[in-house]
Amino acid sequence: VQLQASGGGLVQAGGSLRLSCAASGRTDTRGWFRQAPGKEREFVAAIRSNGGGWSGGSTHYADSVKGRFTTSRDNAKNTVYLQMNSLKPEDTAVYYCAASFGRLIVSSLKTPSQYPYWGQGTQVTVSS
Repeated sequence: VQLQASGGGLVQAGGSLRLSCAASGRTDTRGWFRQAPGKEREFVAAIRSNGGGWSGGSTHYADSVKGRFTTSRDNAKNTVYLQMNSLKPEDTAVYYCAASFGRLIVSSLKTPSQYPYWGQGTQVTVSS
């Protein structure tokens, strides 16, 4: 599975950006992570199928982005999105999309090593 991420950029605090991540094959779990300079890669959000398809699937968020970020999926395009609103300077990082062929359990969603497939990073910079 190959992942292609896009949509990063420079935005002022309070602004919005939407990241996209297109996949070349089927994946039942898609995740978003970010890594700021000098920091470890951290979980941002994930979206899982319901085991039999994507209808009724679940979304999960880090506490730091709840209420501001939304992840969604376009099945026809096999693309996942991360809509980021009310951006803060501390959201500045390289953002990565990741995928697992299988449906990860909730307790595994935040662990980067559980995702075998990764896209290239896209830089998000939020100015104050």
